[in-house]
Amino acid sequence: MSLVTMKEILDTAKEKNYAVGAFDTMDTVTTEAILNAAEEKHTPVILMVVPPSVSGKNDVFMNYLTERCRKSSVPVALHLDHAPTFEDCMRGISCGCTSVMFDGSSLPFEENAAITKRVIEAAHACGITVEAEIGHVAGHEGNMLDGNVADPSCYTTVEEAVKFYEKTNVDCLAVAIGTVHGVYKGTPNIDYKRLDEIKAQLPVPIVLHGGSGLTDDDYKKLVEHGINKINFFTAMSLAGAEAVKKFVKETAKFQGTDIITVLEKAEKEVVRHHIEVFGTLPVSC
Repeated sequence: MSLVTMKEILDTAKEKNYAVGAFDTMDTVTTEAILNAAEEKHTPVILMVVPPSVSGKNDVFMNYLTERCRKSSVPVALHLDHAPTFEDCMRGISCGCTSVMFDGSSLPFEENAAITKRVIEAAHACGITVEAEIGHVAGHEGNMLDGNVADPSCYTTVEEAVKFYEKTNVDCLAVAIGTVHGVYKGTPNIDYKRLDEIKAQLPVPIVLHGGSGLTDDDYKKLVEHGINKINFFTAMSLAGAEAVKKFVKETAKFQGTDIITVLEKAEKEVVRHHIEVFGTLPVSC
């Protein structure tokens, strides 16, 4: 139980053919929503932070996160998402993250592979899991409301995925198959054939970034086709914001404690629902 590596969580997910949600947090309210949902469902969960959280300016928050994860009644991996440099990954490890993602997806293939390998050598020496991305999932969390569309020219190829794994021995791999970060403009068109081919060639868990716009059935189908980790933020954040706006409009109450309660409840319900959709098994199974 408590704070574990992401590899421990995902290896079991791969073995038993389900996915685990990886939910972003930037504050204590969202953190409690995510962890309380997982604890109520008695399932493992991945709690994600972004590079500014490990910059050295958020020591109080990171100390809270690591301590809260250690005290959780379910296995929790604390993951640094989309770190753009080797140095960011090392800062994540020093702050208590049990896994890190080096995101070199916008770099030339060889440079992405070389830095990923360097991160892996350092992280594995500390017992830390490493995720990387090959191909490029469009959009960025910072402009999630602007809307993005997938670019097929940036999709992951089977050849790239295999070559990248052989060069790096990465623990899990994020692939581009038709999703985007942030709000999706239009309807996602997932390349399941490409996913099947990649899955068949790699021995490690496959990660989905950018799930906005996907339906419950889409998620279930992606899990059936081999996705083991699903990054999730936009829909949870928007649901919380909408709940707060509705509450204030209907009650005219602006007290902080009331707003926090409404926000946490709304986000927790979204997380609970998607834990079920992803098929995450309770830790006793």
